[in-house]
Amino acid sequence: MKNRAIAVVLGLSALFGSLLVNAEERPMGFFVTSVGIGKGGDLGGLEGADAHCQKLAAAAGAGKRVWRAYLSTEAPGKRGVFARHRIGNGPWYNVHGVLIAANLTDLHLYNKTITLETALDEKGERIKGRYDKPNEHDILTGTQADGTAYFPDDKDHTCNNWTSSSEGSAQVGHHDRHGGGNTSWNSAHPSRGCSQAALRKTGGAGKFYCFAAD
Repeated sequence: MKNRAIAVVLGLSALFGSLLVNAEERPMGFFVTSVGIGKGGDLGGLEGADAHCQKLAAAAGAGKRVWRAYLSTEAPGKRGVFARHRIGNGPWYNVHGVLIAANLTDLHLYNKTITLETALDEKGERIKGRYDKPNEHDILTGTQADGTAYFPDDKDHTCNNWTSSSEGSAQVGHHDRHGGGNTSWNSAHPSRGCSQAALRKTGGAGKFYCFAAD
C-alpha cells in the first residue's frame, strides 16, 4: 500500500511537472481584449491600443512580453502601418496553450484555428459570438485578409487611424467565423460608424486582437 501511494505521488508530480513545462513552452501570445477602451473607434491611436493590450496582459500575468494590437492604419497617398508587420513572427498560443498560428503565413493564409472556442480573452473567457446576446463578434482590425491596409477605395477603414469616435468606419473581423456572408477572422465587413453605439449596432463592442510581438 505504501509503495502504491508513493507511486501515485510520483505520478502526480510528473504530471504537474509536465504541465508546467508545457505552459512555459507555450506561453500566451494571443488574446481578444476582454473589454474595449470604451470610446468606440477612438483607441488613442496605435499607442493607446498597444497600451491597452499591455495593461490587460499584465493583469493576466503576461506583462513581461511585448504586446501589440492587431490594427492597421492608412496614410493618404502612401503606405500606412500594417497589422501583420506589428505582431512579430509567432508562434502564438492562447491562454490555454492552444496554437493559434505558427507564423504569419499560417495566420493569414491558412488559418482555421481562430474560432469562438479559441479566440479567448486574456483571462481565458469566451467572447460573445453571433448567437449570443449581445453579439460582440465584430473585432476591430482595419485590415484586409492578408493583414495589410491596401483597400481598393479612398474610404476610411480605421476610424481615422483609431482616433475617431464619430465619423468614419472600421474594418472588422469575426472571431467566431459566423455572419455577414464572410467568415474572415480579420476582414469581414466595415462597421456602421466609429461611435460605441455604431459598433454595437454592427455587432461589436470595440474589442480587438492582441499579439505578443517578442
